[in-house]
Amino acid sequence: MIRRRIEELREQLNRHNYKYYVENAPEISDFEFDALMHELLRLEREHPEYADPNSPTVRVGSDLTAEFETVKHRFPMLSLGNTYSLEELHEFIGRIEREAGTAEYVCELKFDGTAISLTYEHGRLLRAVTRGDGTQGDDVTANVRTIRTVPLTLRGDDWPDYFEMRGEILMPYASFDRLNAEREAAGETPFANPRNAAAGTLKQQASSVVARRGLDATLYQAAGENLPFGTHWESLQKAREWGFKVSDAMRICRNTEEIDAYIAHWDEARKSLPFPTDGVVIKVNDFAVRRMLGFTAKSPRWAVAYKFKAEQASTRLISVDFQVGRTGAITPVANLEPVQLAGTTVRRATLHNAEQMALLDIRPNDTVFVEKGGEIIPKITGVDLALRPADSRPFEYIDRCPECGTPLVRYEGEAKHYCPNQSGCRPQILGRIIHFIRRKAMDIEGLGEETVELLFENGLLHDASDLYDLRAEQLAPLPRLGEKSAENIVQSIRNSLEVPFERVLFALGIRFVGETTAKYLAAHFRSLDAVIGASREELVEADEVGGKIADAIIDYFADPENLRIVERLRRAGIRTESEARELASERLAGRNFVLSGKFAGHSRDELKALIERHGGKNLAAVSANVDYIVAGENMGPAKLKKAEKLGVKIISEEEFLRMLADDAPSETEPEPEPKHEDAEATTSPTQGSLF
Repeated sequence: MIRRRIEELREQLNRHNYKYYVENAPEISDFEFDALMHELLRLEREHPEYADPNSPTVRVGSDLTAEFETVKHRFPMLSLGNTYSLEELHEFIGRIEREAGTAEYVCELKFDGTAISLTYEHGRLLRAVTRGDGTQGDDVTANVRTIRTVPLTLRGDDWPDYFEMRGEILMPYASFDRLNAEREAAGETPFANPRNAAAGTLKQQASSVVARRGLDATLYQAAGENLPFGTHWESLQKAREWGFKVSDAMRICRNTEEIDAYIAHWDEARKSLPFPTDGVVIKVNDFAVRRMLGFTAKSPRWAVAYKFKAEQASTRLISVDFQVGRTGAITPVANLEPVQLAGTTVRRATLHNAEQMALLDIRPNDTVFVEKGGEIIPKITGVDLALRPADSRPFEYIDRCPECGTPLVRYEGEAKHYCPNQSGCRPQILGRIIHFIRRKAMDIEGLGEETVELLFENGLLHDASDLYDLRAEQLAPLPRLGEKSAENIVQSIRNSLEVPFERVLFALGIRFVGETTAKYLAAHFRSLDAVIGASREELVEADEVGGKIADAIIDYFADPENLRIVERLRRAGIRTESEARELASERLAGRNFVLSGKFAGHSRDELKALIERHGGKNLAAVSANVDYIVAGENMGPAKLKKAEKLGVKIISEEEFLRMLADDAPSETEPEPEPKHEDAEATTSPTQGSLF
C-alpha cells in the first residue's frame, strides 16, 4: 500500500513537473504541487527501503558534498567548426552539395551554456557527464537531477533501451540576475556572464546549491547505436515526446536563402529570448548523408556554427576604478550607466591601460560604445564625440597606487603601470597567494578567493608560506568552513608537497615566468638553488628565457622578503629539485612546437606532455625557431598569419599523433590526411555517435 502510494506520487509529480517546466501549461497550483511533494518526502523519509535516485524529491538537492568522478564518453563529444560570415557558410553548403547532392538542413539556435551528455537506460536517467575534453568529462549526475527540465524517467515506452541525449545546461537571464544580486549583497564577486554562472553552478559540490540557482536544459542531439531514426528532425520530435525539452526554434531549411532568412530573423529576435544564445547551428538532416560526409579529427563535416556578430550599445561613463593585480599591474575599469547588451546588464568594462585610454581619448561623462567581444567580455570600442559635454577635459591617469598610495612605475617596453610595493600592497599579497594555490601551480583544493581573503583578514595568512602552518582547529570555527572542510583543506595543503619542482617554480609568481618558462628553467637548472644563484648570462642560456625574464628572476630573488618566503616553503617540505625523467622516445628531439586552438582528442596539457615525453619542446609564441604548429579548432588568426609569413608548418592533432606512432616515417613530412570514410569508422562507428 505504502509503496503503491509512493509510486503514484512520483508519477503525478513527474507529469506535473513536465507540464509546468517543459510545456509551460500547469494543471495544478503551486500549493497543490508542494503538497504532493511534501507527502512524498515524508513517505520516503519514513520508508527508506523504497528509495529511488530518480525520485522527483531529488530536485531539491542535497547538502552532502562529493568529488566528481571522471567518466570516459562512450561516444566522443566533438566540437563544431565556427564561421562569422555568410560567405563562408555558403561555401560550407556548396561543399556539401558537391559531395552529397541536394541536402536538407536543420537550423537551430546555438545556446550559450555548458555542454552535457545525459545517458538513459531502461527509460531512466543513468548518468550526466560534462563535455570535458571531448573524450572524457566529469560525472555531475547528482547536480543535473535537480534541474527540472531534465527528465528523470522518460514518457512513453518506445525509447531505445540505452542511448544518450546531448544538449546544453543554461542559466536563464532571470536566474543570472537574481544570483548576481545575491552575490553582490553577500560581498562576493558576481559572475561575468550566464555561461560562466551555469558552468560554475554545475560544478558545485552540494546539489542543494544547484537546485536553488534555477538552471535550465535544452537538448539537441541523440547519440547511440542503431537509433531507430532516419533524420535528425525525426529524432528530436520523438525526444520531445519522451519528455525532453527541445527548442521550438528549430526549422528545416532546404537552401541557402532559407538558412540566411533564419539567421537574419534570430539575429534580431534573440534579444527577446529569456536565455543566452550566440549563433545558429546548421546541420545536415539525413543521417545517411551525415555518414557519407563523415568527420575530421576535430569536428563533423556535416554541421557548422554561424556565430552572431558582437552586439553594441551606447551608455554614459560614470567613473573609472583602478584594480591592482598580483604582479602590481594597474588595470583601469570603467563604471557605466547600466545598459542591456547581449541579454545581460553591463555596468563595467575594461579599459586595459593608459595608452588605450589615451587612444580612445575617453573622458568622464562621455557617451561610449560598448561591445561584448565573443558575447562574453564587455569592452569600450569608441566615444560618441557628438554627445561630449562642452566642458569636457582630458582624463588624468593616476600616479599612485589606489590601494597603498605607493608611487607607480612604468617599466620600459610595458603598456601598464605597476605598484612596486609587493610586500605591503594588499591585493598583490592576496593575488600571489591565490596564484600559488591554483590547479596548475600547487593545486590546493578547498581554498577559493573568498576563503583566502577570510584567512588573511583573520591574521592566519600573510603570504603563501603561512599555508603550511595552518591547522584544522584554526579553520573550523571560521564562517562557511566547519570541521570537514577544514580537514580537507589541511590535507590538500599536505598533498601539495608532492607537486613537482617545475610547478613550484611557477607557483612562486615570478613576473613573466609562466608554466612553460618554469618547465624550461626546471629542466635546465634542475634545482631552486641553481636558479637563485644563476647570473643573468646563465639564465638566458635556458630555453624561452630572454633578458626581460632573466631580469625579473634576478629581481625576485634579490628581494629579502621573497627569499624569506622561499626558505619557509623549503622548510615546509616543498620540492626544490627536479626528478630525473625518462623519455618515451626521441622521435621529436630537436623539434619545437606551438599549440593553438581547441583539440578534440586531448587537452592542451596532455599534448604538451606528449611533446616533452618524446623529446620535443613547447614554445609559447610563433617564431622562426618553431618547426610545427599543432592547430586545433579556432586557431588564433594572429598565429596563423605569422606562421604563414614565416613558413612554419601547420599540422592537425591527428597528424601530430601519427608522428609518435611506432610505424611513423622518419621524414618530418606528415602523412596524407586519411579518407573521411576511415575517419568515420574510427571516430563515429554508428549513425548516432555524434558531438
